[in-house]
Amino acid sequence: MSDTVKKQRKLRTYPDLERAAFMHPWDIKATAALHKVPGFDRLIAKVMEYGLERVLFLQNIADNVRVTDKMFPRLHRYLQWSCKVLAVPEPEFYISMDPVPNAYTYGHTRPFIVMTSGLIELLGEEEQFYAVAHEVGHIKCEHVLYTAVAMNIATLVEILGQATLGLGSLLGKGLELPLYDWWRKSELSADRAALLCVQDRQVAMRSFMKLAGGANKLFHEMDEGEFMRQIRAYEEADESNLNKIYKFFITAFRTHPFPIMRAKHLDEWITSGEFYRISGLDPNDA
Repeated sequence: MSDTVKKQRKLRTYPDLERAAFMHPWDIKATAALHKVPGFDRLIAKVMEYGLERVLFLQNIADNVRVTDKMFPRLHRYLQWSCKVLAVPEPEFYISMDPVPNAYTYGHTRPFIVMTSGLIELLGEEEQFYAVAHEVGHIKCEHVLYTAVAMNIATLVEILGQATLGLGSLLGKGLELPLYDWWRKSELSADRAALLCVQDRQVAMRSFMKLAGGANKLFHEMDEGEFMRQIRAYEEADESNLNKIYKFFITAFRTHPFPIMRAKHLDEWITSGEFYRISGLDPNDA
């Protein structure tokens, strides 16, 4: 999104917006379920005790490039706009040389965002804004502490196992599935936050289509109607218990929902009218 586009479509800001107003109900439910799993609070304590976020922070300083007003200034503006819209303190932001399209937010006491060069190459300017806003949305929703647990689950399970003669490992293994389940569902809330930032449905849908298709150069050959019809084909595959079992195994250890499912959930939020009620936007403009 250029400054010209921003002037043509002035972004609304939400200084008093509470995260509970827009968070996906699945996210809220999954978060509550996590706290009921034995050993979860112990894992959180270990994240803080061992300073795991500091390790990755130092790695970023050494290996990645920090986004500032002088280094990748366009991306820095996306960060500033996202933080202003959602009323979030500005975190540090890094670009990592990695061809795999990805972005994540990490760090409980000092959150920072990392985006790969592969994601930058895949997305257009406005979609890059959406991706940055999505990560700021994780901070707004206070996901970062649980993300730190999810990203370090293997290390934490090993630490607990050594400290408790193997008992902690058993508890940790029982946490993996509900943790991954929460991780996927937290993405749905961050998608909503990103839409509140870009304030344009088409930007979000283009982002999902590119994430699913994997090629920026092929986007002009893609059709949103066909993309949304794929969702129905996936949902209709629940006709048998066997298909439901297959779905479980192909999603159980994913950190993100499939792009078509993210598009579905965001589209439902829009068509329900909730997005317009919260954003105050006119349906004809967004």
